[in-house]
Amino acid sequence: MNIAVFGIGLMGKPLAKRLLQANHSVIVYNRTISKAQELEPFGAKIAQTPLEAIQTADILILMLTDAKAIREVLLSPETADKLQNRTIIQMGTIAPNESRSIQKDVEKQGGQYLEAPVLGSIPQAKDGTLLVMVGAKPSQFEEYKPILQQFGSQPEYIGEVGTASALKLALNQLIASLTSGFALSLGLIERQGVDVDKFMGILRESALYAPTFDKKLDRMQQRNFDNPNFPSKHLLKDVNLFLNQAEENGLNTEVLQGIRSIIQQAIELGLSDSDYSALFSAINTEKH
Repeated sequence: MNIAVFGIGLMGKPLAKRLLQANHSVIVYNRTISKAQELEPFGAKIAQTPLEAIQTADILILMLTDAKAIREVLLSPETADKLQNRTIIQMGTIAPNESRSIQKDVEKQGGQYLEAPVLGSIPQAKDGTLLVMVGAKPSQFEEYKPILQQFGSQPEYIGEVGTASALKLALNQLIASLTSGFALSLGLIERQGVDVDKFMGILRESALYAPTFDKKLDRMQQRNFDNPNFPSKHLLKDVNLFLNQAEENGLNTEVLQGIRSIIQQAIELGLSDSDYSALFSAINTEKH
């Protein structure tokens, strides 16, 4: 079975590696070819163009930035009519309506489409412990489950295309909300001279605790946001997707709009490519 992986970034690279380790024939495409070439020593073939990858593979796995990038790669005038008999597995974070629209266009070309966004980061991608959420027909889920199990041992069937995308947005909204809430509390603790260890000890024993607090504590205390698992700019993209969907569904989004403003401030501080815990810096800037 020939598999193409599109998007060899922070997540795409370890996903492609896992497929190679499972002895699949893998061809990789990335807009910056040098990133794709890093996988050559592991046995990956390198595609110079999206068309080359599509023509070589039966299954196309997408870990691209957004729906616009997916359309440019998959549904351009050069590639759209080559999707016949190809299966597209979309694993990035996009809006439910975007996913359903791409599904429709892929099926129009004679291909099949399913979504499988993941929760987890680079360490989980490397060791195959991602939480994989699947939006597809039940038969598709069963057929492609062995491939998805390379990334997470128990892929979860959510429902038709669009449902997994919605669930992924809901989870990523919590990333923004929990991290900003923790950063605000930690900022007050620091400025009031409260012992951080005592604060964390009480928090860990309470119903308020979330494991992500400990994962980001050291970064926030050290103001070290380098080597991100998930950069601020991608969190902003996902928050915007959530806001658009939530407003369309009649939800009150005022809280998240405030958090979006904080993420934008972090980016204005030059922290766009830094770990999203950098929003601590935006929350804890000195006010004059």
